Amino acid sequence: MQLKIRGKTMKPLLCLTLIWTFCLVMLGAYVRLSDAGLGCPDWPGCYGQIGAPDEAHEIAQASAQFGGEIEPAKGWKEMIHRYFAGGLGLLVLAISILLWKKRRALHLGRTIILLPLVVILFQALLGMWTVTMKLMPVVVTSHLLGGMCLLALLAWLATRVSTPTRFNRHLLPLLSTSLAAIVLQIALGGWVSTNYAGLACNGFPACQGSFTPALDGITEAMQPIRQLGHTASGEALTISHLATIHWLHRLGALLVLITFSLAAWQLRQHSPKLAMMISAALLLQISLGIANVWLYLPLPLAVAHNGGAALLLMLCVSALAQLKPLKHIAQAPSPLTLSPNGSGRKVASSSQF
Repeated sequence: MQLKIRGKTMKPLLCLTLIWTFCLVMLGAYVRLSDAGLGCPDWPGCYGQIGAPDEAHEIAQASAQFGGEIEPAKGWKEMIHRYFAGGLGLLVLAISILLWKKRRALHLGRTIILLPLVVILFQALLGMWTVTMKLMPVVVTSHLLGGMCLLALLAWLATRVSTPTRFNRHLLPLLSTSLAAIVLQIALGGWVSTNYAGLACNGFPACQGSFTPALDGITEAMQPIRQLGHTASGEALTISHLATIHWLHRLGALLVLITFSLAAWQLRQHSPKLAMMISAALLLQISLGIANVWLYLPLPLAVAHNGGAALLLMLCVSALAQLKPLKHIAQAPSPLTLSPNGSGRKVASSSQF
């Protein structure tokens, strides 16, 4: 019965939700990188209606009520993103209800089942604050991290439901370090994107002709509570500030390269396929990062770079989900059992997994 639950019900729905979330992360990156984050100045509607105004009378009414230039194309990008987010909310609710009913059969804790719902509710708030706070970098970066967090939780659930545990726990420190490295790098990448620092370094590997970052403005550059394009004191960010942000992202990339390379090397003995997937995703991500600098941040490559980070995150979480629990191996029975008359007889022994 448990195999039926895992194979025929949970796995397809979890896979659909995971793919939907991945696509939504990519769509969010597209909206952000195409400067459509404020395509709708209000929330949850767009200029007071459920869709972006594109008819002449709708545009005139929106302009009279909200002021400013009305750009229907940007408005529709933002609204399509919101529609997809709403659909994901329904999927997460459905999967949470089903997993809750089968939590004992699937050996899942209550917290891991409820966390995706909590995250998606907080994501809705961050989406609203992104608009009302006028693309404040810390809010937009948090929105990105929330999407990645939801993706990681769903990847964990999908793996635990559909894949047996098979990795020894001695891999835990390395995989945990890799997870911390990719989360840090995603945060730094979000900080680069939300501060529009992607082109602050005009070359690779040097940045502004230098191989060392200018750290004198790091405090102002990394200050979270400030408005877009300004320091906490209200002064405009300089190219030196933006280059510092970009440099830190590059240092984070080096950390990810080291940790994930070591993880792939260790995993090759346990799962050559997963090790190859991690190596390929890592190579792709590093290549996309360099190409974005050399080609001046073309939109398709910039969006793909977000997808590469999401892919590395999912692979790392999937590997962690396959670690054997601490009390996974039951004590094996003795290979020798005495018969009632005292004579010994050998019986087959096995470990229960």
